[in-house]
Amino acid sequence: MDWYRSYVNRFYASRPGWAHGTQLFHDLCAGSIPAQSRILEVGAGPTNSTSVFLSEMGEVDGVDLDPLVLENEALKQSWVIEGDLYPCEDEQYDACVSNYVLEHVADPEAHLREIHRVLKPGGCYVFRTPNRFHYVSMVAAWTPHSFHRLVANRLRALDDDALDPYPTVYQLNTRSAVKKHAPTAGFTVEKLDMIESTPSYGAASRPLFFAGMAYERAVNSTKRLEGLRANLLVTLRKSP
Repeated sequence: MDWYRSYVNRFYASRPGWAHGTQLFHDLCAGSIPAQSRILEVGAGPTNSTSVFLSEMGEVDGVDLDPLVLENEALKQSWVIEGDLYPCEDEQYDACVSNYVLEHVADPEAHLREIHRVLKPGGCYVFRTPNRFHYVSMVAAWTPHSFHRLVANRLRALDDDALDPYPTVYQLNTRSAVKKHAPTAGFTVEKLDMIESTPSYGAASRPLFFAGMAYERAVNSTKRLEGLRANLLVTLRKSP
C-alpha cells in the first residue's frame, strides 16, 4: 500500500482544492446537522471514522443488522435490528446518517418511512451511497455475490481480516430514484451531489490505479458526465 498512498498524495492530495470523498461527506454532515444534535447512525457497524466524527457533533446512537454495532465505541446506545423497524420512539432524533448503506436496502420506501418516523420535525437524513451507473456498481450488479466476496477486498488492498462485502441491490442509488422515493416518504431533497474521488478499487495494482484515475479525470471534467461519478451525497429534510 505504500505505492498507493504515494500515488494518492502525488496525483490527488497535491491538487489545489482537492478533498477526499469521506471529507466531503463529513463536510455535508457538518453543514446539514446543527451542533449538539441527537443523531441516529443507520448501519453504523463497528467503530469507524464517521461514527467518531458524528460523536464530536452530538450524541450518537446506532442500529445495524450486524452485531458488530454493539462494539462501536462512538455510540451511546446501539441495537441489532432484523428489518426496517428500529427500537426508537417517534420524532426522537435531529438527524439520521448512513454511510454506504442504501445500496443494501431492498425496500427504499419502507427504509425512508422509518427514518422519517424517528426524525423530529425539520430533521434531516444525510447519506453517502454508490451511484448505480458507476462502473464499480454496474460490475457488482451484473455479477454474483460470490464474485464480490472473492475480488472486492483484494482490489481495494484491504487486510485479510477486513469484513466481507454485504449483498447489494441498488434500489435507491440514482438521482432519479432519490427524487422519486424521498417525497413519497415525506422528505424534501435539500442537497444531492455526485462525486468521484480516488480510485479505491485501483489499490491492487498500478495499471488499475491509472485506469481509475483516467476515468476520474474524465467524469470530473464536465458537469455533463456527473451522472457517472462514483457516489451520491444527499441531504433529505423532513418538513418542520
